[in-house]
Amino acid sequence: MSTPFPFTAVVGQDDLRLALLLNAVSPAVGGVLVRGEKGTAKSTAVRALSALMPQVNVVAGCRFSCDPGSPDPACPDGPHEAGAFESRPARMVELPVGASEDRLVGALDIERALAEGVKAFEPGLLADAHRGILYVDEVNLLHDHLVDLLLDAAAMGASYVEREGVSVRHAARFLLVGTMNPEEGELRPQLLDRFGLTVEVAASREPEQRVEVVRRRLAHDDDPAGFAARWADEEAAVRARIAAARELLPSVRLGDGALRQIAATCAAFEVDGMRADIVMARTATALAAWAGRTEVLAEDVRQAALLALPHRRRRNPFDAPGLDEDKLDETLEQFGEPEDDDPDPDGPGGGGGGGGQPPAPESDAPQGGDTGARTEDGEGGEPQPSGAGSGEQSAVRASEPFRTKVLSVPGLGEGAAGRRSRARTEHGRTTGARRPRGTLTKLHLAATVQAAAPHQRARGRSGPGLVVRRDDLRQATREGREGNLVLFVVDASGSMAARQRMSAVKGAVLSLLLDAYQRRDKVGLVTFRGAAAEVALPPTSSVDAAAARLESLPTGGRTPLAAGLLRAHEVLRVERLRDPARRGLVVVVTDGRATGGPEPVELAGRAARLFAAEQVASVVVDCESGPVRLGLAGRLAGELGGTAVTLDELRADSIAGLVKEVQGNRRAA
Repeated sequence: MSTPFPFTAVVGQDDLRLALLLNAVSPAVGGVLVRGEKGTAKSTAVRALSALMPQVNVVAGCRFSCDPGSPDPACPDGPHEAGAFESRPARMVELPVGASEDRLVGALDIERALAEGVKAFEPGLLADAHRGILYVDEVNLLHDHLVDLLLDAAAMGASYVEREGVSVRHAARFLLVGTMNPEEGELRPQLLDRFGLTVEVAASREPEQRVEVVRRRLAHDDDPAGFAARWADEEAAVRARIAAARELLPSVRLGDGALRQIAATCAAFEVDGMRADIVMARTATALAAWAGRTEVLAEDVRQAALLALPHRRRRNPFDAPGLDEDKLDETLEQFGEPEDDDPDPDGPGGGGGGGGQPPAPESDAPQGGDTGARTEDGEGGEPQPSGAGSGEQSAVRASEPFRTKVLSVPGLGEGAAGRRSRARTEHGRTTGARRPRGTLTKLHLAATVQAAAPHQRARGRSGPGLVVRRDDLRQATREGREGNLVLFVVDASGSMAARQRMSAVKGAVLSLLLDAYQRRDKVGLVTFRGAAAEVALPPTSSVDAAAARLESLPTGGRTPLAAGLLRAHEVLRVERLRDPARRGLVVVVTDGRATGGPEPVELAGRAARLFAAEQVASVVVDCESGPVRLGLAGRLAGELGGTAVTLDELRADSIAGLVKEVQGNRRAA
């Protein structure tokens, strides 16, 4: 077994270490979500925490880690009688992103059911994590069906399994710790709220600190045991301090003044629900115990707010998490006790007052007038002079996003789990059974028994078990939803440069990005203007990055529509090699004009027919405005083999028949 990196040897990351230690002192705080760029010791610190957790007493032989002092009366291994128990370290159980539902919650022991004819439950990771740590690396990439199960277990403190003739309930109270890189996509709001605390981590920009990080890592890699021995005293001191804080915790007094500050702070920052108030109260209490005090002070409330509130203030995936510290201080001063009027911003634990404080959001892009000369030609008159910078307009803000109805890829796919298009998936409703092709991954029990039953006499069966051979096994076929690659191809030419129109266009794309986030899609962004097209954002799971690129998108110049379509076709080709199962949906946002170069309209038609030949699902969002419409976007949609909708029709209450129209066009093609 490898020697983990010592917790106390982690350089910097004070907020991260404090948040983890507070949960070790009081698991009721509710866990930690660690957000940050790659290579910032997120996983290292979390894995090191398990060595500091106090040991737990468990009933001997119980697979569900029942406490001998108060065993679970509904434990599947019970009832437990007073007697033997054993003491062991608290477990840290890792949940892989690609884990199956059976591995997480447990399932019927198929081997015993078929061979012995008995119903036996095989516990999953939730049972292993009871009274320990459940760690999910890259938690934002976790499949939705696993997220739902985690939400249920975290809310109820128990896991319920009702499947395949098995009905089991067992306790599942654990410290939930997740790490994620926001560049790879955001968490669902329901799961985000389940984490008690959140911290933002980033690599230090101080050369001396970076040197020390490298020095300690190399020393650990060269001699893990020797390096751990050098930090043994520090580890023991922290372990003893955690134990002392746990003993002191029940004696900590949370006075009415501190409660008023907590309630006022949550109200001032308009967080949803009451969970934030409860988490702040528990965190402030744990901070006081960690500092060796029996009274919660204003400084504890302040630090608790910085750890518990930033992630609860997000209204949509494009909002930057954060907390206005000036507003926080004003609220605490207004509702604080007289003796707490001057709270210490450093707080206990060396957090420096910045616990959980994400980087402040950048100021909005300038919204001043047009840069450079501009005529009515930019609205749709004569073409602008060629060149990417000709007649370029400053970036404009997107209009308010709205709810869109789903755009889906027709047919039945086999891509990664998501919420957009129909697909054969490992998880979803069972639609039938078939003989397995290759390794059996999901047994259809009823179909397997039905296939084996007629042959029992011929196979000389005796006893309660079935005689099952490999030819009898049946794979369950399931249908659910998949995530797609939604590739936006956005016209940023001079004909789109009217500020009001471009604002509406960006608002529409932003709305579709929000829909893609909710449906667990990958997104990409191709823009074209002037003389060429560019990939503004390669396919990614981060809609935040796409929204940021869209917000800063300038406009102006000619309309190289063919170049935009060809660049999008190339992006799809490369992505198909990386992920053949993920189907694409191309959303072209344009007024349909094509200018620049010889025969621009004919070239655009040829490029569009490449998508039609490969049966790529596509939608053209028609941005043409004014009393006279040329219908060029509709003509482009016909060449693509897709459908065209106007900006107004894109709204949820206006496109009820859009999916059917897309599918109808694909069948006709």
